[in-house]
Amino acid sequence: MSGGSRRGSARWGRPAEPPVPEIDVLIPTVGRVAELAVTLAGLAAQDDPPFGVVVSDQSDDFGSARAPAVQAMVRVLAAQGRPVRLEHHVPRRGMAEQRQFLLDAARAPAALFLDDDVWLEPGQLARLHGALRASGAGFVGAAPQGLSYLADARPHERASFEPWRGAVHPETMRRGAVGFDRLSLHNAANLAHLAADLDLDDEDIVLYRITWLGGCVLYDTARLREAGGFDFWRDAPPVHSGEDVAAEWRVMEHWGGAGVLPSGAVHLEAPTTIPHRPVDLFDVVFAPADPEG
Repeated sequence: MSGGSRRGSARWGRPAEPPVPEIDVLIPTVGRVAELAVTLAGLAAQDDPPFGVVVSDQSDDFGSARAPAVQAMVRVLAAQGRPVRLEHHVPRRGMAEQRQFLLDAARAPAALFLDDDVWLEPGQLARLHGALRASGAGFVGAAPQGLSYLADARPHERASFEPWRGAVHPETMRRGAVGFDRLSLHNAANLAHLAADLDLDDEDIVLYRITWLGGCVLYDTARLREAGGFDFWRDAPPVHSGEDVAAEWRVMEHWGGAGVLPSGAVHLEAPTTIPHRPVDLFDVVFAPADPEG
């Protein structure tokens, strides 16, 4: 694996010239400091391809982005030649609007939506980027694993695992459709158990069919925009979930999407910052047309 874009500690004494990013890493956050710092630390351990970072902090006082641990990781990334933008984006209008704000800020050909409670293994950006380009899909993703569940094997939840054979193709996904039961693949540490079952090592990549992915999704930026991105935020109730699902299903219909195994993403298992989820936005966006409307 090439380390051409990585900046070692020997170079921290002089400014690094940032290469043109191939990926913009887009991180929505609110009220988290330790988790965001760990997420940024994972990015600082990545190699190629060149990337930049945009953090959209919706804390009332900009407190997450200003915290010392977060600022330290921002300085490390900047010293490596990875530009970091910290945006204070308030008032809060829901996660769909937050994600659209980040998408509007993206300039690179690929955009990684990375949650603020996910740590990436070294080399994970390169693996995802290679999988996106080789597959021809609209997006690929690594479902974060909860490693507290390593002793909790659930073979019945892994029964729907289906690798892509050859190129990734478009799929139409809805609640209750064929393939919707694949969502159980991403529970607990199921992907870690699958990788062990298949005896995969760090250099192996298996693309598989999904219902959706959360937490770590790399899009072809132009295709996400062409599909509409998260523009449905204007018609969404402010408290919702499933906005990422709706955007993925839009892209899947045109170019397909895939999960990447082994995952290479670890969920920090912190309490959610969205405890109340009265509306699954994908049910709203893809609601059946009213025959009388």
